[in-house]
Amino acid sequence: MHFEKLLLFVHVCGASIGLISGFMAMLLRKGSGLHGAAGTVFYVSMIAMSTTAAYVAAFYRPVLLNMVVALLTFYLVVTAWRAARYRDGRVGRLDVVAMIYVLALSMTAYSGGIDALDNPRFAKDGLPGPIYFVFGTVALICAMTDFRMLRRGSAAGTFRLARHLWRMSGALLIATLSFYPGQARILPPSVRELGGVLYIPHIFLAGSMLFWMWRVKRRKRVQQSAVVTPMQEAA
Repeated sequence: MHFEKLLLFVHVCGASIGLISGFMAMLLRKGSGLHGAAGTVFYVSMIAMSTTAAYVAAFYRPVLLNMVVALLTFYLVVTAWRAARYRDGRVGRLDVVAMIYVLALSMTAYSGGIDALDNPRFAKDGLPGPIYFVFGTVALICAMTDFRMLRRGSAAGTFRLARHLWRMSGALLIATLSFYPGQARILPPSVRELGGVLYIPHIFLAGSMLFWMWRVKRRKRVQQSAVVTPMQEAA
């Protein structure tokens, strides 16, 4: 029992620090030292949060979806960190393992969804079946992008930036959703009455992620045109 309390304490601390540092990283100038420092704090805190959540969901309070989401969050932050760290874009055995890992998570989530459909209430562990398919599809998309990267043999350039960006943002969005509405019951009634206002951080995060993904894709098009134009002139 004491060990479970310790896990929950580490989980809550990791989630709290992760939310603060994650939004700081989103607001700070990309590529700056402060952005990198906030990102490192976010990475470490999310590792603590996701591993403790997965352990509790697997052994203390068994809920299949919670375990899948925690392990998916772990995968997202690790692969996002790897994309940021290895600027040369090299791929290796760890990337193959990551693809197999997240594909297994996808199949596990789909299996939970199928079990829920067999239940008269269309639920498993008290959670509706469709949510299992949602996270199963997210994990499957991750596996597909991993396969694409392995087939390319590299994750350099704008591909690396996009990979780092959406995976870190995805992990932060999961953490934000886990806090609200996931833990809405711990909030005072006066706060819960705010309703849609509490989704402002979610909207900001999703909008920011889409904006930076657009910036990365735009940079890629500019780089491609800069290469093609001199070649055309030489011809």
